[in-house]
Amino acid sequence: MNKKYTSFEELDKDIKRAWLQSEIDREELKLSLHETKESITPGKIATAIVGGVATSAVLIKLLTPIASFAIGRLLQKYKDQ
Repeated sequence: MNKKYTSFEELDKDIKRAWLQSEIDREELKLSLHETKESITPGKIATAIVGGVATSAVLIKLLTPIASFAIGRLLQKYKDQ
């Protein structure tokens, strides 16, 4: 959609508005990049990995008895047949 301008003031106003919007967008992008850099630090990555490993260890501890029970039942079922 092409806008028809009736004066240079209108054109200047729209150009300034577009320029200001591009500046706002650029600053928001800079802020987002800065926040991303802060959130991805070696310490936070290491903490996430350790937390994931710890969670995995807990899950293994919880699931091992259940898996042992299920395997034992299956073996017993096949022995009885």
